[in-house]
Amino acid sequence: MIQAAVEVDQEERVMDVILGVAKSISKSGEGGLIVIAERADVEGLYETHYPQFTSASPITEKGMNVVLEKLATIDGSMIITPRGELVAYGARLLRSTTLPGFGTRHAAASGITESIPSATAVLISEESSWIKLFQAGDIVLEMDASEVNPNVMEKVAGFLTRGDTALLAAAFLSIVVVQVSPESIVFIGGAYLIVKSTFETISSLLKGVDST
Repeated sequence: MIQAAVEVDQEERVMDVILGVAKSISKSGEGGLIVIAERADVEGLYETHYPQFTSASPITEKGMNVVLEKLATIDGSMIITPRGELVAYGARLLRSTTLPGFGTRHAAASGITESIPSATAVLISEESSWIKLFQAGDIVLEMDASEVNPNVMEKVAGFLTRGDTALLAAAFLSIVVVQVSPESIVFIGGAYLIVKSTFETISSLLKGVDST
């Protein structure tokens, strides 16, 4: 049980680093796609077209975020394990699902998470500067990276790795939830997240949080 808790904590730290990197990329006006998946699950589902380097250090090590920011903006996708091992960068994903109105990056994020149900894809849109999170083929959460503060990012990381809606709610001092079927818009001090129906339980939980 202790080992399992340690692994969950590490996965949460990894997700927090990835979201921080995604925010930095977004602020720079660039785009990217980061896939978090087990090495064995993603094997055979991507191709690389750039020389690859490996590192024994997980992405949570000091200074690795700077490296990740550079690698994540290379054309293609970056793949990282839940424990923070860099698997590949500049990778072409071999699974895609067309999403009407969106481009190839969205199709790749949808396709890879549909093929690997346990995977999460973090897409940074260079057009809108929004960060979109995919699981099981769907966009499950969107956020304006320029408005969401690091504390909220940290709680989102915990929400994604633990599935703990209370953990996410605890980050918010003032919350208003507007239901716009099939999604909820969660306003947090002027910023907002869009939570898709995959996590519809969050809207009912947040509605019960005291926003005074």
